Amino acid sequence: MLSLSVRGLEVRFSGLAVPALAIDQLDLPAGAHVAVAGPSGSGKTTLVNVLAGLQMGQSGSVLWQDTDIARLSESQRDQWRATHVGLVMQDFHLFPGLSALDNVLLPMRLRQTRHAKLFVARARDLLAQVGITRERQAVETLSRGQMQRVAVARAVLASPGLIVADEPTASLDADSGAAVVELLLSLAQNTQATLVVVSHDPRVVARMHRTLVLRDGRLVETEAAAC
Repeated sequence: MLSLSVRGLEVRFSGLAVPALAIDQLDLPAGAHVAVAGPSGSGKTTLVNVLAGLQMGQSGSVLWQDTDIARLSESQRDQWRATHVGLVMQDFHLFPGLSALDNVLLPMRLRQTRHAKLFVARARDLLAQVGITRERQAVETLSRGQMQRVAVARAVLASPGLIVADEPTASLDADSGAAVVELLLSLAQNTQATLVVVSHDPRVVARMHRTLVLRDGRLVETEAAAC
């Protein structure tokens, strides 16, 4: 299993006098379940974007075991992310007109991997695990809770070492949100993946092993949470 370490990270946006994100040191052991909390504008999404290789800072290192993601080119980061990271967003990013199964399989097909067909059985098994019984149903006809379940299945299809979820329950009702969190925890535990979840929901935060609290782009608190 692979750990994730941040050292001397600084992210600045044009027009801002202070860094949007400044993290001196952060270590996430392999298999950890981590919540990222803090007020709006505190840097939560910027942090998870950096951890997922979607955005890089002006200085610092982001180490995935022996690989410094901050030193990779954009195309190299894309390849690294496709191999190691599963993303779950609150807006789902599913493609209407495609079935639930085809949405789960789409990233593998776009990568044109020679082994894409081998993932069909795993995709079907994952859909069953997340409670989607009609794999050929058009995704736009699903409920929002079901759509997020499809997005979770897609994120873990390639058994990533890091699962990043940005406000995965924000657009769901309480029951659907709780079910999605349970799915993320269960799937992460089954694959021993590191799970990082941004959330304002105290019920979500309470389920994680650890909470990182950000304020004004800085890490102001890190604490263990009772699960």
